[in-house]
Amino acid sequence: MPVIRILPHEEYCPEGATIQAERGTSICEALLDNHIEIEHACELSCACTTCHVVVREGFNSLGEMDESEEDLLDRAWGLEPTSRLSCQAIISDKDVTIEIPKYSINHAREKH
Repeated sequence: MPVIRILPHEEYCPEGATIQAERGTSICEALLDNHIEIEHACELSCACTTCHVVVREGFNSLGEMDESEEDLLDRAWGLEPTSRLSCQAIISDKDVTIEIPKYSINHAREKH
């Protein structure tokens, strides 16, 4: 089973984490299934950028990005060449390492 390594994020995963994910699962689903409560305002429908992640290793092993995801990523905070919407990034047989950006387009939430 592929592994997702999550780099430390002060709010969602302060110590970092390593989780396993079924092939064909989105990164967002795998995070949520493992109690890493990444924002996902559109409920995984590719309609916002709150679940934006930067893939530090294994980018090319993820499912291909479609035009909708590409268009939305243009609005993501901290966009990098290996950015993906975690709700659309589908795990294959390879391990990946991700970083959750410090902020999202939705960062002005009540507890901030």
